[in-house]
Amino acid sequence: MKKFDLIVIGTGPAGEKAAVKAAYFGYQVAIIEKEETYGGAEVITGTLPSKTLKETALFLSGKFEKGIYGIERGLEHEASVNDFMYRKDFVSASAAQEIYDNLTRHGVTIFHGIASFEDSHTLTIKGEKEETIYGENIIIATGSYPYHPKNIPFDGVRIHDSDTILLIKRFPTSLCIVGAGVIGCEYATIFATMGTKVYLVNDKEHILPFVDYEISTELVAQMQAANIEILFNKSVDEILPPPSENDLVTVKLKSGEIRRVDMFLFAAGRSGNTKLLNSEKIGLQLGDREQVIVNAQYRTNIPNIFATGDVIGFPALASTSMDQGRVAVAHIFQTQDLEHLPSHFPYGIYTIPEVSMVGITEEEAIKRDLNFIIGKARYGDMPRGKILGAQAGFLKLIISKEELRILGVHIIGHQATELIHYGVLLVEEKKTLYDLIGQVFNFPTLHELYKYAGYDGLSNSTGHKIKP
Repeated sequence: MKKFDLIVIGTGPAGEKAAVKAAYFGYQVAIIEKEETYGGAEVITGTLPSKTLKETALFLSGKFEKGIYGIERGLEHEASVNDFMYRKDFVSASAAQEIYDNLTRHGVTIFHGIASFEDSHTLTIKGEKEETIYGENIIIATGSYPYHPKNIPFDGVRIHDSDTILLIKRFPTSLCIVGAGVIGCEYATIFATMGTKVYLVNDKEHILPFVDYEISTELVAQMQAANIEILFNKSVDEILPPPSENDLVTVKLKSGEIRRVDMFLFAAGRSGNTKLLNSEKIGLQLGDREQVIVNAQYRTNIPNIFATGDVIGFPALASTSMDQGRVAVAHIFQTQDLEHLPSHFPYGIYTIPEVSMVGITEEEAIKRDLNFIIGKARYGDMPRGKILGAQAGFLKLIISKEELRILGVHIIGHQATELIHYGVLLVEEKKTLYDLIGQVFNFPTLHELYKYAGYDGLSNSTGHKIKP
């Protein structure tokens, strides 16, 4: 039996980074992947594919983008689903190859097959051949899969989850999406940008409840302007598949309303990929939706077994998953280099327009009874915004009134997920408005939003208008 210092299950962002870090420190590492390719949801069904589709939709629709290499676009060229999928497949394949190269470059032993526990140190791998390996330590990084309610007849052709929607053979003329979370909102704006009539069913009064309300309200306004019909406080009662290719999917809501659409997408939640692990055999503790329960070190109830990434649930971001894998390795081997994630990290939503944030929202500041002020700047007022033709979008600062310390940064607009990283430093390093306005930014750039929002915050703190 082959023995390793560490076995990692899954080659997604958490698994890859954990395996490579442990190998870098000289440990014998194995990684197991059940798919033919590498990267998990990050590469195959989630992060990179959906974000690539978003950029492709922007390009093909002519909004903001200057061009994407490899896609023909001209006045007489009508966008096809092949255009839509080409770049997604290219990016995914490139990323998978990079992961493989990174693992092999660091000497990580790769196994292909389905891993299951024999005991807390031993795994059986069922692939082309069956073999058993031993790990002094094990990291579960198996990711997640779309939750499937029993009342929805998924077929992967007209009735989709967030994985199969990436495999469509044609654009839907109309699409009903259930779930106004991150995934649902992203796909709603992507397909609406491509000209699809979109209905977004949300069982709550607001979308994205963790987002600053002013930001989510602006997103709703821009979604509605893009011909997305949002059905608030509604839930699905029944989905009827189309009798034939020429018929529509019937969506019955509990309110009695009916929508007939070309395609349907359920995008309300994911479950941990733990079914195949045989976790009950070793007594591994699982929580809701089959997610692995861990402590602050990402250690499970079994001391030598850790879990990281989407399989443990929130925040389920590729960015945080990578560092969760690295943190777990730091605790396993006492590398003493990265023992926890930072207290503040950016959250990006790749809708059209993008939304990104760090720190507290205005609602959180009110709930905590903080004495705070707001500073805002709009894209349309910035020279770079005018160049880009940005007619909407803004950056919002949450600022403590006494210290003028920046507590939160919230952005909706073009490249918000890029702009937020300066905001992370402002919040994490407890910078004040004076630190902010003392910085020099290239001109013209969208980073000027920060300085203008800073001066707006100063004006609100003194009651006197201060010009940048």
